[in-house]
Amino acid sequence: MARTVRIDSLTMSARRFKHWGWGYEDQWPALEQLREGAGALGERLAEIAITVGEIEEPAPLQALKLRVPHIGVPRALAEIAANDDHARASHALGKSYVDVVRGFRGEYEHPPDLVAFPRDERDVQRVLEWCSGERVAAIPYGGGTSVVGGVSPEIPDGYNGVVSLDLRALERVLEVDQLSRAARIQAGAAGPVLEAGLGAHGLTLRHFPQSFEFSTLGGWIATRAAGHFATARTHIEDFVESVRAITPAGVWASRRLPGSGAGVSPDRMLAGSEGTLGVITEAWVRVQPRPSHRRSVGVGFASFSEGAECVRAISQSGLNPSNCRLIDAREARLTMAGDGEHALLVLGFESTDHSVDHALERGLEICADHGGEPLGGREQPGRATALHSGDEQAGGDAVSSWRSAFLAAPYLRDTFVAMGVLSETFETAITWERFPSFHQRVSAVAEEALAEAAGKRDPAGLMTTRFTHVYPDGPAVYFTVIAPARRREEAEQWGAIKRAVSDAVIAEGGTITHHHAVGRDHRPWYDEQRPDPFALALAGAKAAVDPAAIMNPGVLVDPLR
Repeated sequence: MARTVRIDSLTMSARRFKHWGWGYEDQWPALEQLREGAGALGERLAEIAITVGEIEEPAPLQALKLRVPHIGVPRALAEIAANDDHARASHALGKSYVDVVRGFRGEYEHPPDLVAFPRDERDVQRVLEWCSGERVAAIPYGGGTSVVGGVSPEIPDGYNGVVSLDLRALERVLEVDQLSRAARIQAGAAGPVLEAGLGAHGLTLRHFPQSFEFSTLGGWIATRAAGHFATARTHIEDFVESVRAITPAGVWASRRLPGSGAGVSPDRMLAGSEGTLGVITEAWVRVQPRPSHRRSVGVGFASFSEGAECVRAISQSGLNPSNCRLIDAREARLTMAGDGEHALLVLGFESTDHSVDHALERGLEICADHGGEPLGGREQPGRATALHSGDEQAGGDAVSSWRSAFLAAPYLRDTFVAMGVLSETFETAITWERFPSFHQRVSAVAEEALAEAAGKRDPAGLMTTRFTHVYPDGPAVYFTVIAPARRREEAEQWGAIKRAVSDAVIAEGGTITHHHAVGRDHRPWYDEQRPDPFALALAGAKAAVDPAAIMNPGVLVDPLR
């Protein structure tokens, strides 16, 4: 009996995305609804001494004054390209706080000249051939969820224009290999489409970044995205079996294998390339049956440092929990997952094959050894589903409260912008022996920068910390900043904070990013972090496959002169 089947195409949504923020146009509430919701949020923020201003409305699409395109839609691409205001505005920015603020205010300094919507690989080739011949930059857009300037058409001088490539039409689950547990999926498939295709076969990729709703498989690979699960396979490259990409020099396709020691991995080289080498069009990825056993619990700790010691012990125990997120007391309180006095550990286990009761009990023993106490609302064994599948049990316990806040965060930030609240994050990773001093130093710098940006007002805002992923040798540390915004100076306000904390992260030996990618925003600190010979090697590889240097210029590396 055949074990490999081909899948019919799944229909792509016809709803239009917002031109300025997260989600679809029809998801943004009317002004009165926004005011009502903002009132409740304002009360919550008042508990941490953050006051909000009058509700503002985003600049409507019809009021935008985009610069005149440098280039028109060429005849060769007329069937797949557009240059209307919505297409250009909605592909002009990513989804960082500054991006959202600029879009909200109608400030589109660098819109693309046109947007291409390839229907297949041949269309991708046509776009890259035209761009190479006309000296036009090409920027793969993915789902547009970059928070580091990775999709912004802000290119160096010397180009005649810029094209944004939107691959959402390439969204099919093409093949499923049940025997080897792998699937061939087109790069434009967003998380829900991808999981729906796999779910028809009782399978899952088990990769759920916070941007899951809109980000794409190709974008995950290009940015080395990390998913929700906190240990073991955390980054997308752990799931990749082989990758296919179109470069200006031709097709880049690897052999499908469970593993190989044959030189530098072509798949690993594309992972994290951020659109600088080519356009990822499809990949074979490792999948698994949907888990049938899962347990999770919230555990409270008297301090974040005590919780961190417990998480280190768990990460080195070999238990490999599916979730091991440590959240400081202030963030737990803000998300209604804790009392504001205790750090919260969200600890969970899952399996496709066997009960996880023993693993959970052993994990709780380790927690008890470090002063942790389980909170109410344990989930019971039963059919488990993915984090974003929509059929999790609702409840008032700490785990459910944290999960709800996690999924709502991207939508909530749009509302914060309308309310005059700055809300942004930065993240890194460090080894365990350096974590205490690293955390103390970076936190101190962030608090000082927050106060400086607020004009020494007291309180200046709130900074919280959590672990998003943990490894036997160290945690991925994630910081959240919430503060009153200086309206129409938000970019400068956050920019000052971001520069200070980024300098501190690099000075203290951390990475400029664990899972948000480099983009344009992190480029100065990435240049400090990477070895100089590696930069030369990467530039040489780019010159070989992209001789006209059209692929996402300004990201990762400068072209060879």
